[in-house]
Amino acid sequence: MSNGAQALLKTLVDAGITTCFTNPGTSEMHFVAALDTVPEMRAVLALFEGVATGAADGYARMADKPAATLLHLGCGLGNGLANLHNARKGRVPVLNIVGDHATQHVKYDAQLQSDIETVARNVSPWVRTSQSTAALGRDAAEAITQCMGPPGNVATLILPADVSWGEGGVPQAVPPRPAPPAADDAVVAAVAQALQGPGKKAFLLGGRALRAEALMVLGRIAAKTGAKLFAEVFPTRIERGAGLPHVERIAYLAELASVQLTGIDQLILVDAKAPVSFFAYPGKKSYLVPEDCQLHELAAPTQDVAASLDKLCTAVEAGQTAPVLQAARRPARPRGKFTADKVCKALGHLLPENAILVDEAQTSGIMLPMFTAGAPRHDVLTLTGGAIGQGLPNAVGAAIACPDRKVIALAGDGSAMYTIQALWTMAREKLDVVSIIFNNRSYAILNVELRRVGAAGAGDKARAQLDLKHPPLDFVALSEGMGVRARRATTTEEFLAAFEHALRTPGPHLIEAIVPPTLAGLKLRILPSLLESLANLPVPVARALKRKIAP
Repeated sequence: MSNGAQALLKTLVDAGITTCFTNPGTSEMHFVAALDTVPEMRAVLALFEGVATGAADGYARMADKPAATLLHLGCGLGNGLANLHNARKGRVPVLNIVGDHATQHVKYDAQLQSDIETVARNVSPWVRTSQSTAALGRDAAEAITQCMGPPGNVATLILPADVSWGEGGVPQAVPPRPAPPAADDAVVAAVAQALQGPGKKAFLLGGRALRAEALMVLGRIAAKTGAKLFAEVFPTRIERGAGLPHVERIAYLAELASVQLTGIDQLILVDAKAPVSFFAYPGKKSYLVPEDCQLHELAAPTQDVAASLDKLCTAVEAGQTAPVLQAARRPARPRGKFTADKVCKALGHLLPENAILVDEAQTSGIMLPMFTAGAPRHDVLTLTGGAIGQGLPNAVGAAIACPDRKVIALAGDGSAMYTIQALWTMAREKLDVVSIIFNNRSYAILNVELRRVGAAGAGDKARAQLDLKHPPLDFVALSEGMGVRARRATTTEEFLAAFEHALRTPGPHLIEAIVPPTLAGLKLRILPSLLESLANLPVPVARALKRKIAP
């Protein structure tokens, strides 16, 4: 007879969930022991819960199926919340298993007792505390169904210790999921009419609409109708590179996003939300759809994106239209003064076929989309929920999901420190990840925001909160202390040598790129005024400036 933990694990692997990212404690020990009875389950230890949750997110984005986490009580769940928030915003399926005290122990309000369900509901649309060993298998099957969607969700199953150790656990089969519906005929007809009418049209794409198959259909529709293809600011996963239609991401800065959307008469959402400003700013609008623009939703995240696009392609008679595809084109080998832009150029010059880019580079990665547009086919994962500390854990999960692909993680120095423990897991699991840390010794993005929000009177004390110089961070020492080979680059030539070595040598590597902030000095001082001026400039001039600031 199985105990609860054994039945839970068997339910998971029978449903195809074969990876669990763990940071366990005392209440989860029976689950830990049960791992040896279920050889199909790969257990990956993380030294911080935010690494475990971020890795589960990255795994699901690339595997197209959930991973599980194993977290310790409410405090452990709390430590993992930021990356569960990113997963929720990216509509990524994650099965979150959180241990709890034995049911008879709860009344004593022991030191680690907390309201786990309340904590979980901040990031998890589905939460359940399993009340008995006999019910655990059914609860697990329901959790799997809920997290699989569509859309994908974070589902949190709370596992009391006595439910885990109790005898009489029964694995439960997960029922087949019904196929999601395609867009209604009436919706397809309305969108087709909008695309075939006068004015400028554009698609805003997210989720499954940014996969290669969907993009090729969209490319035919765009070529037939003249529509432009945009992606959300931070897509969950976008397939791009030579041989695919080009998709322009909406800019992070709302002023630049408004320039991109100016003049659009018909905006069609496909697995995406209407664009809004990332934050509120004094005197500036939050909703970025132009006032005279008609908004349409072809397919919601709950619908079948591919089938909906096929219907639309037929409706506009684009099935035989050749899409405009991105030509194979790499930038020249970078030379000269070492900057963040030179790192991005080096990536475009050297990016291997079928690589996975995990982009959390903030200001340092502004030029990355431009320099990699014509590179060999690759995937990009981005910071869907804006909670920093996602990049390195996402890279762990992506590398485990796709062990035959090179993973390249780009992170700023500040964001890398949130989940630096991910390096240890990379070393332990021998993952083929190249981590590139832009060390500009500041929270550079916040120096930009300090000026954009109009915060008056910022002096030395304010600027010190955004400064990482005192003391300077040594990522080479940090990396080598956790078992990952590391090199520091202070020149373009040093970076190229380090990157080429990491590309041809399997296993984890870290490159610390010592670069100045991309936006600093005069550029930083004039940026708010420049952004303010965009709305009053002729559209061609505004767009030229936008391309200069953030291509």
